[in-house]
Amino acid sequence: MAHVTVLGAGLVAGPVVRHILESSQHTVTVAARSIDRAKALVNGHPRGDVVSFEIDDAAALDALVARSDVMVSMLPYTHHLAVAKRCLAHGKHLVTTSYVQPAMRALDAEAKERGVILLNELGLDPGIDHMSAMSIIHKVRAEGGKVTSFRSYCGGLPAPEANNNPFGYKFSWSPRGVVLAARNAARYLRDGAEVVIPGPQLFANPELVEVEGAGRFEGYPNRDSISYVKVYDLEGVQTMFRGTLRNLGHCVTWKAMGDVGLYDDAPRAFEGGTFRAVTAALAGVPVDGDVEGALAAKAGVAVDSDPIKKLAWLGMFDAAKLPENPISPLDALVARMVEKLQYAPGERDMIALQHEFVAEYPDRKEFIRSTLVAFGEPNGETAMSRTVALPAAIGVLRILDGTINTPGVMVPVSPAVCDPILDELAALGIRFREERTAL
Repeated sequence: MAHVTVLGAGLVAGPVVRHILESSQHTVTVAARSIDRAKALVNGHPRGDVVSFEIDDAAALDALVARSDVMVSMLPYTHHLAVAKRCLAHGKHLVTTSYVQPAMRALDAEAKERGVILLNELGLDPGIDHMSAMSIIHKVRAEGGKVTSFRSYCGGLPAPEANNNPFGYKFSWSPRGVVLAARNAARYLRDGAEVVIPGPQLFANPELVEVEGAGRFEGYPNRDSISYVKVYDLEGVQTMFRGTLRNLGHCVTWKAMGDVGLYDDAPRAFEGGTFRAVTAALAGVPVDGDVEGALAAKAGVAVDSDPIKKLAWLGMFDAAKLPENPISPLDALVARMVEKLQYAPGERDMIALQHEFVAEYPDRKEFIRSTLVAFGEPNGETAMSRTVALPAAIGVLRILDGTINTPGVMVPVSPAVCDPILDELAALGIRFREERTAL
């Protein structure tokens, strides 16, 4: 029997705790700022306990790592490095659901030397997307073929019946993280040419993407797709694109919000301390002036356009008091979104993940599509929490039973990691539909 510590008790942490406790004899500690939320995750299980924890308490972190066999960091990615360093110091393993940052990658040699597994990108996107893509890539290679084009899209959205607000979006994971991601630049390969998208242009040219069983969406590029040519071992691939799915009308609004400065995360004082004061300052007009018109002009849209209407519905032109002042425009926006873009009791979320491959063989050419559509449980676990957390939980269990045993900084792309996790996810109802068409 081993001991697992889960850091954080946020929106997607619950299934990690539940699955480890219900599928093994291991003990689990949930360490979080909110004891009440941590207790709700443990739910009185006899092998679970909770502790109050702040990530900047170095001594507390060290003590937690020292008594654990595997750490699971469900904290914001900026904190993973501190956890990883303590894991190396104590010879303990770490699982995260976040992208590998350069500073984490730099720990690879030390992790190998110390026999420590630092398994990252083991969630949904990144995570299930990698594993399901590599499953197809491995099949193509086994059949003597090569992948010449790879396009992948993933999105966490309200289920169609819950898509009932002007934004077409509700939060199933960190609200601030969602908004921060709107600032990311992106790059990808298209027909052999590198395409670079600066952050301010991320939402400028969305594509229409059909996902069977889910609907039609806007797709836009997700971070650095080209780096995954090496990760997926797809040297020579002509198209390499990883994208995000959102409901129709999303991109024009999110571009406008960026264009007017709402993604600025530098705190400042706003005269009067109201949400209208924030948009007035960004528009460069007095609070009692034509804030809506000036903001529309700055965004390059009409005053009666969807972006301005959506910001009005959100309450960004209201005289309501800010939660704090000084505050950043980004955090003011997040505060309104947290208030207005929540799931109501009984509403479901939805995950849509779709890969599209072109595979060339000595005697033929194929188009392959692999699709996952998953829905949350009314008044139960969300699809987002299950698809992010269950891969991490399964990864922990496979580390503890020795199935995953290669030390170093890892992402889930090798068959030894992908296959057992995908098999267990399928048994839990998270499975892909695959279609092949001759070209």
